[in-house]
Amino acid sequence: MDIKNFENQFKNLNGKLYFNYSLKKLNWFNIGGDVKIYFKPDTFQNLIEFLKLYGKEEKLFVLGAGSNVLFKDELFEGAVIKLSKNFSRISLLNENTIIAGSGALDKTLSEFAMENSLSGFEFLSCIPGSIGGGIRMNSGCFDREFKDILISVQAVTRSGEILTIPAKEIVFGYRSCNLDKDLIFLSATFKGNKKKKNEIEKEVNNLKNKKEKAQPTKIKTGGSTFKNPIKQTNKKVWEVIKESVPSDIQFGDAIISDKHANFFINKNNASYKDMKKLIDFVKEKVKNKTGVNLDLEIILVE
Repeated sequence: MDIKNFENQFKNLNGKLYFNYSLKKLNWFNIGGDVKIYFKPDTFQNLIEFLKLYGKEEKLFVLGAGSNVLFKDELFEGAVIKLSKNFSRISLLNENTIIAGSGALDKTLSEFAMENSLSGFEFLSCIPGSIGGGIRMNSGCFDREFKDILISVQAVTRSGEILTIPAKEIVFGYRSCNLDKDLIFLSATFKGNKKKKNEIEKEVNNLKNKKEKAQPTKIKTGGSTFKNPIKQTNKKVWEVIKESVPSDIQFGDAIISDKHANFFINKNNASYKDMKKLIDFVKEKVKNKTGVNLDLEIILVE
């Protein structure tokens, strides 16, 4: 990729465009090197212009809230797109239906639903990601997932084609879906059920209290590191980690939370290599002890 040529091509492009931009402050782990191109489109038209100029074959990663990604320490040889606040708008389509921009935070959608007396979105108050990332991962907690409330997804392809994909055409799995990795989600439509606001608020507070008791907060973490091994054992993943791995294991500043064994923490200045060593060590120990093959829930961006 010729950066100089790219700069010349993009000199008239609106939106925030940066070169050799640090990724560290853009993710919850606070880990990562630089990215060759970092772009925050102000409008949909900006995004389309960028995609047409950037090309279909170049390396591209769309970043949401950065709550479950781990970037390598070396230069990311491609572009990272982060949708601006203009892609975070939320509105009512009708009394039971909400349209949310893919850049909106899950908790913001939960709050909007509560303010409009719509139930079904309470679990989103406990998920620290964005709508786009939530769809991609089929994020969930407390026995609810994105697939349970989704009606359709609006997306754009790398070639600029706009698509509306009904939820019934998407195959969702545990923390996964079969949508093309090159699709960039623009917005999504969700269904809710009318309920008294005070009852919704009570449920949201109940879920938040449960989460606070079980999970660490206000730390550098990517949330749940591994998917629950639901096919191999009835145990939760934190249980098999606790049974298999010494709680005080540490690689550099990468450690395991003493509050929740599936939360890995950057204690101070951990590198990608430190965190990757911890991940690999835990996978190996769990496999040797229990026979369970752990699958990552966080995304490694290399």
